[in-house]
Amino acid sequence: MAMLLRKVWGSVLARAAAAAGLPGGQAAAAPGSPRGRRAQQQGAGAEQYYCGVALSLGALDALPTDVLAQILRLLGPVDAARSATVCRAWRILASDNGLWAFFLRLGPEPWDLVVFAETHLAAGPDWHPWLYYNNLPQLSFKQIYTDRAMVPGTVIVDGGSGYCKYGWSKYAAPSGCCATFLEFGNIESPMYARLRHFFSTIYTRMQVKPSSQPVIVVLPLCHTDDTESARASRKQYKETLYSVLFDMNVPAVCAVDQAVLSLYASKRTSGIVVHIGFNTTSIVPIFEGRVMYEIGVETVGQGALKLTGFLKELMHQRNITCESLYTVRTIKEKLCYVAADYEAELRKDTQASCEVDGEGWFTLSEERFKTAEVLFQPHMGGMRAMGLHKAVSLCMDHCYNSDVVGDDSWYRTVVLAGGSSCLPGLPERLEKELRQLLPPYISEGIRVLPPSFGTDSAWFGAKMVSNVSTFTEAWCVKKKQFRQKTRRNGPLFVNAW
Repeated sequence: MAMLLRKVWGSVLARAAAAAGLPGGQAAAAPGSPRGRRAQQQGAGAEQYYCGVALSLGALDALPTDVLAQILRLLGPVDAARSATVCRAWRILASDNGLWAFFLRLGPEPWDLVVFAETHLAAGPDWHPWLYYNNLPQLSFKQIYTDRAMVPGTVIVDGGSGYCKYGWSKYAAPSGCCATFLEFGNIESPMYARLRHFFSTIYTRMQVKPSSQPVIVVLPLCHTDDTESARASRKQYKETLYSVLFDMNVPAVCAVDQAVLSLYASKRTSGIVVHIGFNTTSIVPIFEGRVMYEIGVETVGQGALKLTGFLKELMHQRNITCESLYTVRTIKEKLCYVAADYEAELRKDTQASCEVDGEGWFTLSEERFKTAEVLFQPHMGGMRAMGLHKAVSLCMDHCYNSDVVGDDSWYRTVVLAGGSSCLPGLPERLEKELRQLLPPYISEGIRVLPPSFGTDSAWFGAKMVSNVSTFTEAWCVKKKQFRQKTRRNGPLFVNAW
């Protein structure tokens, strides 16, 4: 096969070189050749033949068009692009959308994520598709392939709520983790100093100069109220973030909310994200990539740490001793689940065991599902808080009564995020509880989706954004832009990004 392709490609290049010596650089096409027929079918397209003539490829004219297309697939994207310079016939074949879609499918990114990113994210965070009748532009996969190949590798920093994950946008997963910026430096130190220490540590660990690559920062959920004070706090944090990174000579910065990126990872731009964080659980309504603070972000005062602590209490009641919370967390991840029906689950034999490296074997029974039940019945853990299903239903009710323009079913998709949201059975249980709580005109069509990438959904959402073909132009703030807008508009400019 390799020898055949070399002969074919050598013949193509030879014919192209011969054509270069002809007057006008063109030669007549063989009458009735497949390329001649294909040229006539192109109509008035940009790649049509001029007067129906094209370069003849000699004996290759007898090959069907689909065989030539298969040859281009086997040659690969580089040689396929080179073939476009041979003649108009090859240019049409080499520009075929299906060919470049094939090459994109062979790439490291899942095909469905590439299509979603290029249709919904390429225009940047301020694009509002409901303003247009046709919100899915015609894609040129050849141009997308070329542009994505030119996008530089980006440093991704996922601030997180329990710990930070960082890595390269071209890698398959985060390359490391560390404490969040809140744990850096003295708590009484200025935010600028703590952020500077935080990012300096990450760049040191990644062994990269800040000036060499753009950075995308995943903003943790904080100050979620729709008040002047909360808006000022969010603005101050974002403004300080840009100042720190540009003072470190980072060439371009993109900062996106954690919940928004988790939603992107599920291939959606609108919905409700239920983020079970380290200390709290946030229910975040998002419409076309924007957090709807005016509708209301619900916060429940329990998160992953509470679940782990509750499991430790249950284990202690059965004289199962374990001093390390890390070990308890490992047991939770291996054995715990969410019961579809709590009362029915109490009557079942649910005993199971797991091994923790360096700690031995642990056997649990009712503790396996009682741990997660505290999400729906907080009083079991001694908490006076709203159950998860009630908080989500309250958010949905607020969305239903809001004045959002567009599809009125946008809030019926619930996307789970955060490490503890990976517990088996949680999507099904939450969906069941919501259907029982909400009236039919709200609950009809509700779907609760598990995290698309497990504990790393926000990181993969950032990876999706940082690899989009228009990333640096549509999503990033440059240092010059930052300085100019600071001088012109003052600190309030940050609200635009």
